[in-house]
Amino acid sequence: MRYNYLAIEGTMGAGKTTLATRIASEFNGKLILEEYEPDKNPFLAKFYKEPDKYAFQVEMTFLALRYQQLKDKFINLDLFHDFIISDYYAAKSLVFSRETLQPEEYELFSRFFNIIFSNIPKPELMVYLYLDVEHLQHNIHKRGRDYEQQIEDSYLEHLQQNYFDFIKQQTDMRILILDTNNIDFVANQRDYEKILEAIDQPYDVGIHRLVL
Repeated sequence: MRYNYLAIEGTMGAGKTTLATRIASEFNGKLILEEYEPDKNPFLAKFYKEPDKYAFQVEMTFLALRYQQLKDKFINLDLFHDFIISDYYAAKSLVFSRETLQPEEYELFSRFFNIIFSNIPKPELMVYLYLDVEHLQHNIHKRGRDYEQQIEDSYLEHLQQNYFDFIKQQTDMRILILDTNNIDFVANQRDYEKILEAIDQPYDVGIHRLVL
């Protein structure tokens, strides 16, 4: 892989974990997977049922989990992997919290984020997997996590827009947006190879878009 630190991003159901895991396995990457299970964040299932009541708790818990995980991973670097690949970028905390929190809560939350993540490295390339809401919902229902089955289209649409708004604000990162609506990189080897070819290119800092 050309880049020493890759982050795969996208809304839930985009295929982030599947892609990151496969790339890490095939190219000797150190894999960092987001800890999203309900036992890691006890507020998650409650949030999906009562989002207004549990939004701040769930976002602060995710913030703490992501910080501790990334801090541990970067402190304990090893010589046995050629690069690092993650199925999330820490700044997704700002994307999700912007959707879930009240304005005054978001202001406080963003201050916490900027303080604690100031010393965590940014990925050399962030890859955003774009799928329309219909495809996202299909994948969400297919993987069958109980606490995700009631997610509304409007929530996913808002998250997509928040991601795009966030991406537009980044002036010091390489960001690759891949439209994967017309491919199936899980079932089709050639589609997977298209993604690899797209990722392993010498991108300049800025936003780059490809339809696969």
